[in-house]
Amino acid sequence: MAEIFWWVIFPYIAFAILILGSFYRYAFRGISWYAPSTEIFEKRWLRIGSTFFHWGIIFAFIGHVMGILIPRSFYLSIGVSDHLYHFFAILGGAIPGLMVVFGLLVMLVRKLSIPSVQVHTTFAEYYTIILLLLVAGIGTYMTIIFNTTVVAYEYRATIGPWFRSLFVFQPQYQLMSDVPFIFRLHVVLSFLLFASIPFTQLIHMFSFPGRYPFRAPQQYRARDGYKNSRP
Repeated sequence: MAEIFWWVIFPYIAFAILILGSFYRYAFRGISWYAPSTEIFEKRWLRIGSTFFHWGIIFAFIGHVMGILIPRSFYLSIGVSDHLYHFFAILGGAIPGLMVVFGLLVMLVRKLSIPSVQVHTTFAEYYTIILLLLVAGIGTYMTIIFNTTVVAYEYRATIGPWFRSLFVFQPQYQLMSDVPFIFRLHVVLSFLLFASIPFTQLIHMFSFPGRYPFRAPQQYRARDGYKNSRP
């Protein structure tokens, strides 16, 4: 029963919350569909952390698509052996993973150490960063350490087919039975992250900034300066 819950029921619950929650927020709380910036309080560390995180997460997403959504049989058909695939997967996954973890750590320390930023940081933001750190940290550990010191686990034969089976509503939960614990924990935390998106600033990932280059610039004026400039 536990296997059915974690690998059938729980993923569908997470997907349902993600889809329905996002639609609800867009329809009824559209004004909150953004990630408020604290750049006005501190710029240097935000630029470093945000740049590393966003570029790292983009490449990590591409790596997950290549490893989970694309079947192993496709790589074999084009002449990519398992050994070659895992070599490039470890190399290509380690760098983005480290970038994401480093960027998140910089942003977390920034929020904790700079008073003006700390005051404007909500519980949801701490929750998001910590959960992202857990997911990214475990993923990076699996890539750099587990796959090189324990075994180069062939997740394309278990996690990949199981994940794809969810989309055709024929979940093959039996495939997850013998998956190493660290991989299963990574998957569970990832689905928890998916379910959290509608309630956090991560919702802005679904926004396409098509009008951003053409919008009017925002102007800020210090309160004291405004008072002093009044006649």
